[in-house]
Amino acid sequence: QAQLVESGGGLVQAGGSLRLSCAVSGRTFSMYAMGWFRQAPGKEREFLAAITWSGGRTYYADSVKGRFTISRDNAKNTVYLQMNSLTPEDTAVYYCAATKATYRSGTSYRNRSNYDYWGQGTQVTVSS
Repeated sequence: QAQLVESGGGLVQAGGSLRLSCAVSGRTFSMYAMGWFRQAPGKEREFLAAITWSGGRTYYADSVKGRFTISRDNAKNTVYLQMNSLTPEDTAVYYCAATKATYRSGTSYRNRSNYDYWGQGTQVTVSS
């Protein structure tokens, strides 16, 4: 079983940047595909980005493509989400998630029900 801990959230002005980190416990981090999601008040949890276990493939939601970058360091058991050009609409709780499954289709990584483990989330607030 894996435990995920997000960090790096906070308050930032519009146009600014943040880098979120998600540290994963356990020896099998490199076997997991990882995803980032967010949930704003009153809204459903939405997919942002995913990365395969090797880092060879990445997937993004249209809303963040070109602004957010997902990456991973298997030696450090950590996945990152670099967020640039932030707007107040990016304000939400950000979650990382892990799945042992390997999918051929990026669509499957966008489905939150396909993830096995979740972190507790980290708050990101973007002021105007």
